[in-house]
Amino acid sequence: MWKPEDPYNDLPPLEAANLESVAVLKALPAARAAVAALDQAVKRLPNPGVLISAIPLLEAKASSEIENIVTTTDELFSYSGEFDAATPPAVKETLHYREALFAGFKSVKNRPITLQTAELVCSTVKNAQMRVRDYTGTYIGDPVTREARYTPPVGRDVIVKKMHDWERFINTAAREQNIDPLVVMAAAHYQFEAIHPFSDGNGRTGRILNVILLNQEGLLAEPILYLSRYIIEHKDEYYRQLRLVTSDGDWEGWILFMLAGVRETAQKTLQLIDAIQELQNGFRAKLRDAQGLTVDANLLELLFKNPYCRIGDVVKHCGVSRPTATSWLRRLVEEGLLHEVRRGRERLFINQEFMRVLERA
Repeated sequence: MWKPEDPYNDLPPLEAANLESVAVLKALPAARAAVAALDQAVKRLPNPGVLISAIPLLEAKASSEIENIVTTTDELFSYSGEFDAATPPAVKETLHYREALFAGFKSVKNRPITLQTAELVCSTVKNAQMRVRDYTGTYIGDPVTREARYTPPVGRDVIVKKMHDWERFINTAAREQNIDPLVVMAAAHYQFEAIHPFSDGNGRTGRILNVILLNQEGLLAEPILYLSRYIIEHKDEYYRQLRLVTSDGDWEGWILFMLAGVRETAQKTLQLIDAIQELQNGFRAKLRDAQGLTVDANLLELLFKNPYCRIGDVVKHCGVSRPTATSWLRRLVEEGLLHEVRRGRERLFINQEFMRVLERA
């Protein structure tokens, strides 16, 4: 019998769970349709790189915020193209999250999700070598009273076995049982958080694994669906539903919560795509109206992939000289399309309208 203060070494494997109730099956079509619409919208984009660059940063910010690592959108985009010793610690940790996302996404192109995938993602998130816990004392609860609300399994061998059960469910058992990938994602997310395999970084690693799994199962071609903002907006319910699976075996409530998050997040991401496309079209129209202004198409792409742009970025991306790059950017400032600021010795040219769209998202 589960007790919050006792290590949950008897955590049942996912194969034993009843995951697809009647209510879950009724909720699935709307969630699947929203994900499919998002995937198709991205595939139709002439340059999906804009989304693939911007949205993971927004996810990194939101997911890190859940762990009380707080940054601003401006900080993230300001430093995203230049990661060095001067980068603020919270920004560094958030940017590590983005690196982990891309590392994990790349890894499943060559092999299925495994414990090694989780270790790779967590190690990149923490910028340190992370391995399965091999000590006692880990619990989730009140840091002041030290009252445990949940104590994950202990013992390296126990944790490794449960992680191998987890990966076997994702890659074999769920497919044999023809369980919908969205249900698999929800169940696997609970199980990963319940196992809590690492000493730190489990929450962020688990949220990255969600989108990697959707890619592996063919639902999304690009990493653009992230649930962190939804979790922030429904944080109390998120933890309540996790606990109800543990205490009461309430898989239905948990999976319905996650399906609602997938549907809502996919729809909001579609709205963001529409807003970005509208902004890009307006940007091009203003350029056409500007007298004597000719700008390389590669520069337009860069200003949306990297809304905090440096002269050196333009030189590298567009293959032009530094004077030409400087002339282009200064003229865009004169036309009111960019805003110039100084940071130390550098000049940054900011696509402010794009940043406002991203901040609203």
